[in-house]
Amino acid sequence: MSRAPAAFRASTTSRCSPRNRLNAEVLMTTVRDLSPTGAPPVRSGALLAALVLAVAGYQINATMLSPALPDVIDRLGTTSGAAGLSQTLFFLFSAIGQVTLARLSDYAGRRRMLLATLAAALVGEAVCALAPTIEVFIVGRILQGVSAATFTLAYLTLHETLTPQKFGRALGIITAVNGGIAGVDLIIGGWVADTVGFRGIFALTGLITVIALVAVYSWVPASAATTGRMDWRGAALLGAGLTGTLLALNEGSVWGWSSPATLALLVGGVLALALFAVAERNNRDAIIDTSVLASRSGWPLLLTTIFTLAGVFGMLNFTIPLLTQTEGAGYGLSATTSALLYLTPASALGVIAAPLVGHFGPRIGWRRSVLIGSVGTAAAMVFLVLFPQSPVITCAALAVLGVTYTGYMLTALNGLAVALAPEDKPGSLPGLNGACFGIGASLGFAVASSVVTTVSSGGPPTADAFQAALWSSGCFVALALMTALLIKNPNKHN
Repeated sequence: MSRAPAAFRASTTSRCSPRNRLNAEVLMTTVRDLSPTGAPPVRSGALLAALVLAVAGYQINATMLSPALPDVIDRLGTTSGAAGLSQTLFFLFSAIGQVTLARLSDYAGRRRMLLATLAAALVGEAVCALAPTIEVFIVGRILQGVSAATFTLAYLTLHETLTPQKFGRALGIITAVNGGIAGVDLIIGGWVADTVGFRGIFALTGLITVIALVAVYSWVPASAATTGRMDWRGAALLGAGLTGTLLALNEGSVWGWSSPATLALLVGGVLALALFAVAERNNRDAIIDTSVLASRSGWPLLLTTIFTLAGVFGMLNFTIPLLTQTEGAGYGLSATTSALLYLTPASALGVIAAPLVGHFGPRIGWRRSVLIGSVGTAAAMVFLVLFPQSPVITCAALAVLGVTYTGYMLTALNGLAVALAPEDKPGSLPGLNGACFGIGASLGFAVASSVVTTVSSGGPPTADAFQAALWSSGCFVALALMTALLIKNPNKHN
């Protein structure tokens, strides 16, 4: 049976009570030819393929460069700190892009914003591929980071276009890409860096982005836009606040926590966030619905996302690579062997698990799926914290995280954000939750890095430093479990 165009569905269901919404959905599937747009039925397979390509462009930019960072440092004649800053700003602007562009898509339409973010990513890839200096390279990474909004835009597009059951399955597939391309992207990134250099990575991701642009233009339907205006003042204050606080957290261990630069960023960021809260209080078109943010439909979910990413992301992308590759204090493996044994299996299991979680999520409930993933992630972290010197236990625990974290948590947190979003501002909570992914990732990386540096007294990493970093990650995961228990169950069945 054909489905009605998204614009017609959105305008109809918004006027229906929850009791009558199911009847409205049945009615709309039979009157497609009577809709004023006369749009063709949505081909869910083509739509999903286009959205997978769109999010893959960002995700490969996020993961494939990691093994090539030494090559970036060598070819651009820079330092590890400057290369690390490029990664920090990449994830920082991914957070800013998620919350602002998702909200802007409420007014401009999902398809139009998807095309805009992919265009920004393509420009960023070209800038990085041709960058003569690290400063130019950083500009390119910022543009690529903004394209993280493709994830939230993809979730919203699927939610507005597909049935709840089809949405769940599609959500799982999209989220599986968020965990990496089964670890193959890391291996390819290392091989490209070893053979042609880091610029080859951006040539490859640029090709994928071009294909994604064509696919989105061809297969993603236009969506209905709501009335109102974009809250640019709120977006500017939020961006300034996040930039100041996250840069202070990321660079404080390098610059010194009491240095003028660190304190200026931290104070300026906190002040901007305070002004943002005041400005949004009575703003009808606020970029963030503060009433939702202050309720149990908002803050427990957002804190769970931040704590989960802070606990697992920093551990997977910083502590584990160092632990497995450090001689003496760790396992002493090569980068390729470390990726194959400790990162690829977890990523591959996540690719398998995420679509299954998406399939069952609408049936058992997104909140229950979050709780299952949170409990499983906490259990896996217990073994990582207690037995970090056992290669076998570490490998097994990371494989479990592939199911509980990449499969359950990433899928269910995104599904729940869409389900809890207010109907008149559907992009607000998913966009903010997407920003929390970037905030949590940056926080986890900053804390893990600071702990290792501090415990090692600035020297080579020690076994005690790895143990302390894993404990810090475990504390974040424990906090995520506590806040997950406070999440309100959605009133609507999504």
